[in-house]
Amino acid sequence: MDSHPPPRTSFKLILGSSSVARKHILAEMGYEFQVMSADIDEKGIRRENPDELVMVLAEAKADAIISRMNISDYGKEDTEPTLLITSDIVVVHEGIIREKPSSKEEARQFLKGYSGGHVSTVGSVLVANLKTGRRYGGLDKAEVYFHDIPDEIIENLIDEGIVFNVAGGLLLEHPLTLPFVEAVVRFLQIGASDSVMGLPKALTEKLIHEALLPQSS
Repeated sequence: MDSHPPPRTSFKLILGSSSVARKHILAEMGYEFQVMSADIDEKGIRRENPDELVMVLAEAKADAIISRMNISDYGKEDTEPTLLITSDIVVVHEGIIREKPSSKEEARQFLKGYSGGHVSTVGSVLVANLKTGRRYGGLDKAEVYFHDIPDEIIENLIDEGIVFNVAGGLLLEHPLTLPFVEAVVRFLQIGASDSVMGLPKALTEKLIHEALLPQSS
């Protein structure tokens, strides 16, 4: 996989998400960052196309966070760039977009549907350079294949409650789920768990790099 290290320049980073998984991934990438939550009504934003939906949601999260800032402070000539990262992910199963389950029954339906089958994930990353006002976005997709998931595992996941906080109730990295993951495939490569966890490393690095490049006159 190609690496896109950011240019050797000083900059600040804001992660526009309270997701534990995203914070873990960004820290694992070696970045120090501030965390800000968007707190938008995701259910109020609808698109039939999952590619469009995740990009619109990432944009809406960025807009919500920026609206709470004194953005003129970030554009001053003598300040270092500040980059805001927002992202979104949905699960697509049998052609249907699945976001966070809204009830135990829906979570149960989702998880039983994955058992012995596979799902697709569609994720977006948006990097906004608050100094220049420019935004750089992209999509990342993966397929997750499952072994049969026992009913007791599904019930334990539901009882824990974490499934209600993630798209499609899909907790790939959870110790109860992980033994039943047969494979994760992204662009014909095996092992793409960061994509399914909501912040694909390669895409994020690429967009940070692009956001920090000098603007052509």
